[in-house]
Amino acid sequence: MSENKDLQVADQAASVEDVKFVYDFTEGNKDLKDLLGGKGANLAEMTNLGLPVPPGFTITTEACKVYLDSGEEPAALRDEVSAHLVALEERMGKKLGQADDPLLVSVRSGAKFSMPGMMDTVLNIGLSDRSVQGLAAQAGDDRFAWDSYRRLIQMFGKTVLGVDGELFEDALESAKAAKKVTVDTELEAADLKKLVTRFKKIVKTEAGRDFPQNPREQMDLAIKAVFESWNGDRAKLYRRQERIPGDLGTAVNVCSMVFGNLGPDSGTGVAFTRDPASGHQGVYGDYLQNAQGEDVVAGIRNTVPLAELEQIDKKSYDQLLGIMETLENHYKDLCDIEFTIERGQLWMLQTRVGKRTAGAAFRIATQLVDQGLIDETEALQRVTGAQLAQLMFPRFDEEAKVEKVGRGIAASPGAAVGKAVFDSYTAVKWSRSGEKVILVRRETNPDDLDGMIAAEGILTSRGGKTSHAAVVARGMGKTCVCGAEELEVDTKRRRMTVPGGHVVEEGDVISIDGSSGKVYLGEVPVVPSPVVEYFEGRMHAGADDADELVEAVHRIMAFADRKRRLRVRANADNAEDALRARRFGAQGIGLCRTEHMFLGDRRELVERLILADTDEEREESLKQLLPLQKKDFVELFEAMDGLPVTVRLLDPPLHEFLPDITELSVRVALAEARKDANENDLRLLQAVHRLHEANPMLGLRGVRLGLVIPGLFTMQVRAIAEAAAERKNAKGDPRAEIMIPLVGTVQELEIVREEADEVIAEVEAATGVALKLAIGTMIELPRAALTAGQIAEAAEFFSFGTNDLTQTVWGFSRDDVEASFFTAYLEKGIFGVSPFETIDKDGVGSLVKAAAEAGRRTRPDLKLGVCGEHGGDPESVHFFHEVGLDYVSCSPFRIPVARLEAGRAATQSTGSDHR
Repeated sequence: MSENKDLQVADQAASVEDVKFVYDFTEGNKDLKDLLGGKGANLAEMTNLGLPVPPGFTITTEACKVYLDSGEEPAALRDEVSAHLVALEERMGKKLGQADDPLLVSVRSGAKFSMPGMMDTVLNIGLSDRSVQGLAAQAGDDRFAWDSYRRLIQMFGKTVLGVDGELFEDALESAKAAKKVTVDTELEAADLKKLVTRFKKIVKTEAGRDFPQNPREQMDLAIKAVFESWNGDRAKLYRRQERIPGDLGTAVNVCSMVFGNLGPDSGTGVAFTRDPASGHQGVYGDYLQNAQGEDVVAGIRNTVPLAELEQIDKKSYDQLLGIMETLENHYKDLCDIEFTIERGQLWMLQTRVGKRTAGAAFRIATQLVDQGLIDETEALQRVTGAQLAQLMFPRFDEEAKVEKVGRGIAASPGAAVGKAVFDSYTAVKWSRSGEKVILVRRETNPDDLDGMIAAEGILTSRGGKTSHAAVVARGMGKTCVCGAEELEVDTKRRRMTVPGGHVVEEGDVISIDGSSGKVYLGEVPVVPSPVVEYFEGRMHAGADDADELVEAVHRIMAFADRKRRLRVRANADNAEDALRARRFGAQGIGLCRTEHMFLGDRRELVERLILADTDEEREESLKQLLPLQKKDFVELFEAMDGLPVTVRLLDPPLHEFLPDITELSVRVALAEARKDANENDLRLLQAVHRLHEANPMLGLRGVRLGLVIPGLFTMQVRAIAEAAAERKNAKGDPRAEIMIPLVGTVQELEIVREEADEVIAEVEAATGVALKLAIGTMIELPRAALTAGQIAEAAEFFSFGTNDLTQTVWGFSRDDVEASFFTAYLEKGIFGVSPFETIDKDGVGSLVKAAAEAGRRTRPDLKLGVCGEHGGDPESVHFFHEVGLDYVSCSPFRIPVARLEAGRAATQSTGSDHR
């Protein structure tokens, strides 16, 4: 065993030795994101396109994985980095950190998937007490050199040495206060030189070591820090939120520095080829003179709109617009671009396919089709069901009387209402207590991520559409208003002062509109989304007054419907829900829960049925329930005429129809004390005690109930059959299907089916109407899934009840576990997402797949569907398509999402129906 293990380790070491860990920007391309990360792959692609990219090289994700697995860099990495560094120095004509004219580099993270601000970056590596003098002489600008040096110490101290960033911020604020200035650009060289001395003292005190003066040591430590930041708390939290796998690792990009902080003819900015908030074409982005890139995304200083660059530096502006067009045509999508201008010379530092709002995603997809850049199949892949769901959220009522107190930049749309909170800890704490909150900050930083996730929306007084708050909010689909400068945010005193002097204290309710940038006091009422109005038929695509967004949604949905194989049904229990579902595009009802029909006014009849001591009493109760059930089904079949309606026979535990045991016990005890006890209450209490179960979800319910209470299921079958016959006589087209719940063995199904067939035959004889009522079952127990081949002998269809199947496979009680320990499981990474939200493919999903295959081996024409809420979950819909189900069923509001995702699943697959 030991020898085999040693051989495995040796083989792994040999394979690592053969791997190339470093690529020059000239060697990669945009298709190597797995290896070079998104940033490195796209820097290589821009280099290949001949765009002005500062030279550099990328350390691969494979090197990161080796480091994270072993705690040590690959043995070959240092030599590879050295070789590429020498080549870079030769190309630039200067050496890293040399005293007279130093080469400086940035070290940036760059994972396969964009994780804005979640991992680490260090700029200006190579500066030291000696080389800062050479940089000043070479640039002819002392202030620039000392500003660059203080930035390096600040970023290196926080990122690499773990020094509290607030210490540097406080020192910077003190320097500005001493100088009586408000922005750091007003600090002079002498001020910055003093600040460098203070920063180095902070490093010495907090890190227990001097700031390293050796430039190679700086670079090596920064590379390790970027590797380690992959497993930082905020990066892991972001990956869980965005469902990014945790084993990808990050690449590291070492890029020669270009400087936007060399004076008014220099600057840095972020540009979008289209508006990421709306999707409209135009000039969108932010620019900041005399700054480095981190200043823009951090929102520390308010930027100017990108369009103003035309007046500041027309040559660079025109060149940038040309590059933006080149990149959009090349990537065939909205591109997010970071750039720096160094004394009139434009440099491209990054491009990526940009994050966008849900509305922008739909608009851009259809625009690109119209421009001939992509086809409809690709357009369908550019949008998601989650984005469509966002578009169906309500918006603020513009007619309402409101008190507007400010306006910022509309960074991420939506209508968010909540209590103002001024730090992430409070946002999380209050949110977990059930409060809706708005996170209010001067600007956010990556450490605010958990609060941003917890909040309904984010409001900042600084920053623009490219600030950290805006980018992250758009990625998460959170409402966000940035750069509301007229609002004075005081996080220490936990308050915000609005124009006119009114103070918003923590806990006061505010409303923010991410579509307009408006901020309101109090709660603003909401109205339905135009997308919902479209689905409900109250707004027509193609009409003169149709919303541009509605038109885009209409076009995408029409294509999805043409392409999808999966049909989409609704979970609906009454005619009103059924009609709404039909308007939303439902192709039938996949689950009608009859237990919902027995609540309310009928509860007393059910109590009598449960309390019946004799066959006569039971039959009398069933006789009174029959016409009521029949009326339910007549209305339902009329609403869904021509479409299938799957009716599940009574399923819930009997205790749901009986009074609470504690309340009833108290009532009876008080009545006995008064000596006026009600005989019915006494009988009811006896029944409640008799039927009480320690775990009702695993007790007397479903098919077991139908077998224990004679006549219950046959009454329901008769009501369904008579309603279908009546509808047929009225020239309708009822397509009823009868579903037996909680079957665990074929014998249960055979007994109920035999009784049902007899009742249906009786109704056919009595009415003279031929009825074709399919009879099938729910697969919601592991045993049913494992014996599906046998059960299919007695079933014409299976509907997978994935809610209960998840409970029984995992041993979870949904009513308890989500509140008790799921949060901890999600935080510890045991779950990437709740198995009740997205189907557990490995466990529950494997049973669904096995049962589907076994059932169809027995009965090739077996119809397969799913009726748990997984039927409306985007990721789960793709799984159900892959395993060959015929339909999914979900709540009416989720039907459009399921339709869209079914279309996306079909265009991602090979086109076979897996049958």
